[in-house]
Amino acid sequence: MLEIAFGCAFLLVLVWMVFYYSRAGLYANVALIINLLFLLGFLVSLKATLSLPGIAGIILTLVTGMDANILIYERVKEELRKGKSLRQAVDFAYSWKGAFSAIIDANSTSFITALILFIFGKGPVVGFATTFMIGIFTSTFTAIFITRYFVEGRLSKGKSVPFYTSFTAHWLQNIHVDLLKTRKISYAISIVLSIIALVSIFTKGFDMGIEFQGGRTYTVRFDKNVDPQEISESLGKVFVLPDGEELAPQVKTYGGQNQVKITTAYKADEDGTNVDDEIKDKLYTGLKSYLPAKMTVKDFSEDNHQIGLMSSAKVGPTIADDTTRASYIAVSLALVAIFFYLIIMFKRWQFSLSTIIALAHVVIIVLGVFSLFKGIMPFNMEIDQAFIAAILTVIGFSMNDSIIILDRIRENLTVEKKHNLYDIINISTSETLSRTINTSLSTFLIVLIIFAFGGESIKGFMFAKLIGIVIGTFSSIFVASPLLYDFTRKGQMNK
Repeated sequence: MLEIAFGCAFLLVLVWMVFYYSRAGLYANVALIINLLFLLGFLVSLKATLSLPGIAGIILTLVTGMDANILIYERVKEELRKGKSLRQAVDFAYSWKGAFSAIIDANSTSFITALILFIFGKGPVVGFATTFMIGIFTSTFTAIFITRYFVEGRLSKGKSVPFYTSFTAHWLQNIHVDLLKTRKISYAISIVLSIIALVSIFTKGFDMGIEFQGGRTYTVRFDKNVDPQEISESLGKVFVLPDGEELAPQVKTYGGQNQVKITTAYKADEDGTNVDDEIKDKLYTGLKSYLPAKMTVKDFSEDNHQIGLMSSAKVGPTIADDTTRASYIAVSLALVAIFFYLIIMFKRWQFSLSTIIALAHVVIIVLGVFSLFKGIMPFNMEIDQAFIAAILTVIGFSMNDSIIILDRIRENLTVEKKHNLYDIINISTSETLSRTINTSLSTFLIVLIIFAFGGESIKGFMFAKLIGIVIGTFSSIFVASPLLYDFTRKGQMNK
């Protein structure tokens, strides 16, 4: 089901690119397919296992490649509207002064982030980082060289290359926004959302997955629908501590009303086959009344069956602590590295600080949503490996979005000297709005399709990405750029 959903989402993107960019969109699709083949080829050569973190890295790679092509194509269209010839517009777009500076800055910060996550992360973080590092190189190569190869080949024959269709020729053109005028409203919305998120985080907490709390988790399937609460109460009567306290496990519907995921901390700090067998026996005892009458404990525990114990996993408390600590360190160091990289490249601390605050704002709200709605949504909302991968994807997406806008502000500071900073920020946001909407909408549709049809086990993972895309787009437009203005004394930057 996941493969079908991913294929449908990918096909939708291919169709959209041709519809929006005509023949140039077709070239972008070829580059995107080559990008995917390169990435999968590298992963196969490394004998990598395709997990949810890996899928997150692949999705972000495709978004990165698609975004690079959109940046170039939108720049071509801008130059054409200024009266340049197609030859001049293409040459400028495929230059450092055109789209390259934004692409390199966005991909460089992404690579630095992925490298730090690879070095300091553990488990899911490393898998995500490996895939994404490879994907950054393949995306950059295919977007810069493959599409230009086709465009140049067409131009060398004296033929035209359309970058829009008759339907999309005037879409998102001549847009002039004054986002700074309403920045206090944007700040108010962001502050309120952040406060709600933080209050929920510190009062309700999270539904922590086994990777971060330790213990054992089991997936059990029945021949009829069951009530997770009743299952938990039944198992609490058999998972009893030496002092007589009942240790009721966490039970959730998983993949259907007749299947549950059971997570227990019973003897989480003990290893060995005897302990594993003891817990399986207790599971069988507690679940016996819900199982077929003739099912034995051996039948319950056997593999390759349709009813009974389907899968199990064990994470010790030490490993859980290490994973948690490594995740915090990796994400924190990544944000610090982004801060200093942007200071070096943009030569102004205001660019760095506004980007980091915008990123932190996105992460806080996504975490808050998972805290606020835990136990309410009809799917798994654990803070687990998949969620960490989703958060890393959201950071990468939001960071790219912010850097694209800030890069145009930096460019316009040198060419729009007659305007003050207020006008330059509004002009730059307006000029990049078509790219922001195009990339964000395409990415949202990809994730939405996979969320809807990709299966129950990845709904929480995709839900985090959906929330992150929406908040990340809002943050890059209505938080990062306004903060840049408010951190800067009037007229300071274009003196």
